[in-house]
This record gives sequence, structure tokens and C-alpha cells, in this order.
Amino acid sequence: MSDYNTVTYETDDAVAVISIARPDAMNSFNEELRRELLSALQRATNDAIVRAVVLTGQGRSFCAGADLKEGLGKTKTIEEVLQTEYRPILECIAAMPQPVIAAVNGSAAGIGLSIALACDLLMIADNAFLLSPFTTISLVPDGGLNWLLVHQLGYRRAFQLSIEAERISADRCVELGLANKSAPADALLDEAVAWGKILSERAPLSIATTKQAMRHAASADWASTFDFEASNQDRLIASEDSAEGIAAFLEKRKAEFKGK
Repeated sequence: MSDYNTVTYETDDAVAVISIARPDAMNSFNEELRRELLSALQRATNDAIVRAVVLTGQGRSFCAGADLKEGLGKTKTIEEVLQTEYRPILECIAAMPQPVIAAVNGSAAGIGLSIALACDLLMIADNAFLLSPFTTISLVPDGGLNWLLVHQLGYRRAFQLSIEAERISADRCVELGLANKSAPADALLDEAVAWGKILSERAPLSIATTKQAMRHAASADWASTFDFEASNQDRLIASEDSAEGIAAFLEKRKAEFKGK
């Protein structure tokens, strides 16, 4: 079921599946999609049942970027749209406690690439590709894409892939570490959801805190990361889930985590 026009929102056990649903426009972003995708992500964030999120696209594209037919900088400046409409989406993905798996079907280009790489994990269809096309339309990579690519690839490789606007194949994405794994195109969503279900069985407090710690570590120093780990370990060891995990280990049974 979905309450939106440009996205669908469904749950499969503890996994929320959010699909960008503008296939006739290659799932490119217009104002309505920006608003509705943020709403769907916030919905998953606040759902206590949801322990993992899969973000994908309908049709033959994950997301082709901004809808150029809508026009850029007409009613709002591009900076205003980036700061007030795209940035909240990217910050929501980063801040939500659940792991977000990008299931990239077809192309992920432009701001669509930014959103895919902002997710915690990425599974790509074997016939899909990533693309930073900005030099072909005389713009700069945006949506935090420069930071994402440099941190994930290093400066020289990130710069080359961006200025040459190379289509990065699924195999190459896995090789470079842009994707965790690839899957046959016709099985992509099923495999991504199955991955989400596996993650949903892990301790949610631990996953949420590990996500916070690693995102902090990506732009912080060793000492502050060490401090973050140490202070949160005391909080986690006092949780019901930690006691359950330790008991399950000692009793050689599967742990039943409650997120408490």
C-alpha cells in the first residue's frame, strides 16, 4: 500500500521497501518526489517495527537525477532546492537508526547517485551502472557527491570518474567498493529484501550505534571516535538486548532482540 504519488511504501516483515515511482521519467526528481521521498523515509524512521530499509526504483532506472524538463533554478535557486529539499533527504538517511540498503536497478545518476552512495549499503543489479554526468551539462557534482566519492574512492579516482562522466558498471562498482555486492537484475529486489531481513535479526541498538560511530569516524579523528565507542558501550551493556545476546550465546540459542 502507498499514500504517495511518486513513491511506494511497503513493509515485508521488519523491512520497509521504498520505491521511487516515476518510471516514465526515469525516476528523476521533481518537487513532489523530493517531498514524498523525505516523508517515506521519515515514516520508516519512526516505525518501531521497521529494522531495515530498502530503497529502490521502479522500471529501468534507480534514479536519473533531477528532472531537467521541470527546469533548474526557475522558481527557486538550485542552492535553495539543494539546501531545503535534497539535503533533508540525505540527512534523514544518515541519521535514521535503521540500515538503509540502496537496491540500484538500472542507472543511478546525478543526485540519484548521491542518494545511492549516501545509503549505508548498496546492492547493484548486474546490468546497472552509476554515473556522475555533471561535466556534460557544465555543473558541479552536488548532493554531497564530491565528499562521498572522495571518501569512498580517494581524490584521483573520484576526480577522474567525475570529469570523464564514466558509466561505472556493476562489476566495477563492486571492485571499487562503491557497491557491496551485485545481483541478477531479475532477483535484485528479492535479494536486497532478504539481506534486510538478515540485518533485522541483529540487535537494533547495536546497528544504530555502529552506524553513528562509523559515520562519525568518516570525518573525525581517532581519539573522538574512541571516546564515542567507549561512552556508548556503557549504554549498550546496560540494555536488555545486550543481556539477551549474552544469554543466548551462553545457552547456544538464537537471540530475540527487542530494541531495548
